[in-house]
Amino acid sequence: MRLSIDEYASRFNLPISTVHTQLRNKELEYTIDNGMVYIMLRSITPQSTKSSAQTIINLYQQENQELKEKLSELELKIDKLINDKEQMLRDERSRIENLYQSKDEQLKSVLELIHTKLQLTQVAPPQQQTHLSENEVEELLEVDSSETETINSLQKISLRQYLKNIGLEPQERRLIKRRFAGAYGSDVRILQHNGEFFLDLAKFDYSDLIKTN
Repeated sequence: MRLSIDEYASRFNLPISTVHTQLRNKELEYTIDNGMVYIMLRSITPQSTKSSAQTIINLYQQENQELKEKLSELELKIDKLINDKEQMLRDERSRIENLYQSKDEQLKSVLELIHTKLQLTQVAPPQQQTHLSENEVEELLEVDSSETETINSLQKISLRQYLKNIGLEPQERRLIKRRFAGAYGSDVRILQHNGEFFLDLAKFDYSDLIKTN
């Protein structure tokens, strides 16, 4: 007697996959006719029934073990994905914190610059400026010792440091330095010490000398 795979599975209440496994393991005798696989059945004895039942149990146990191994592998992959995701979140949080810290420092610098510019517009009216030659500028940059004590008693900032703080280009800084040199001696706002000009932002307005256009 011979049965097709579907007939065999239906007769013995087996999954089709189990029947295919038995065929691959050569646990069933079969023949091929016109491209169809037929399972050959011998006379069924109690011993053969017992053997078939044990075979089925073994197959189920094998499949169950394989499923357990696949489940364990899947759990490991899930754990790794969770750990990777948590690490990505920690890295992203650290990046955002560093970004905000950098932005806070930039904002602080901008606010300090705005505060300095506001101080420049609060006190005195602008003075008329004059222009000097290169030689005259160099002569005016020499030390005027008579103003040393006056400068030391004031709350001041050097012109060089102030121009650096407000982020002007080198050519703009040179233009402003020449403007200060041209007004030095006739403008009481301009102080000099050790060849360097100083600003007294608490007392004077320098916006007319600081402008770049």
